[in-house]
Amino acid sequence: MRTELVSEPGEPTRPNEDFASLALPASGQGGALVLLDGVTPPRDGTGCRHSVPWFTARLGGALTELTVSLPDAPLAAVLSEAIGRTADAHAHICDLSHPRTPQATVVLARWTPQQVAYLVLSDSVLLVEAPDGKVTALLDDRLARVPRGSLVSDRVADATVRNKEGGFFTAAADPSVAARAVTGTLPRSRVRALAALTDGATRWVDKFGAGDWADCFSVVREEGPQALVDRVRHLERADATRRTYLRRSKTHDDATVVLAEL
Repeated sequence: MRTELVSEPGEPTRPNEDFASLALPASGQGGALVLLDGVTPPRDGTGCRHSVPWFTARLGGALTELTVSLPDAPLAAVLSEAIGRTADAHAHICDLSHPRTPQATVVLARWTPQQVAYLVLSDSVLLVEAPDGKVTALLDDRLARVPRGSLVSDRVADATVRNKEGGFFTAAADPSVAARAVTGTLPRSRVRALAALTDGATRWVDKFGAGDWADCFSVVREEGPQALVDRVRHLERADATRRTYLRRSKTHDDATVVLAEL
């Protein structure tokens, strides 16, 4: 089995708001990956005294533990428990009802000799490679379907569509949001490898159009996760003044890629 993980902040002067982990139980009978993309807060605050990296570390740590310690629990139940546990850690000192309370996108995958279970919430992506080389992108596309007039920028949506019916959902302080995630299972025999990417890495496909999802997976698998991030950074720098592709988005975003060859 081969695993690789790369996570790089968008700017060296700002903390990385992504979180990623790989869990390989000592039994050797399976494993799990966790990927979070923390939502950059607005300048006018979030109602919380904690930073986004604090939140993603807490939520990501809980998810890493629970995906392994609760091997029979559905991943939506694991996410619900982890959100509740994280909320309990600061509900007594923070206003978790604030619409921009710290939050994150989520990708989870857990595999056994029999199956691969997955969960995707918001705009991070899980790529699945089959034994014949076919690549499938598992997506939650609700943010992409939000009317453009509801977006302050390409990454910031107003409170009328964030965690609202008809809008899109992220993991924040409400455990019930886990039921909104895209989930499913695949036979283990149909999965050769997995790659999870935050949207700072998926820019190579969905912003710059440098290739499709199969091309993206090929770069990660053959050259390694760092190679994909390096390619994204090159394209970002080239577009920094023209703003042809990024338009209202930040020039550089945190970029995280996790590869697991099963």
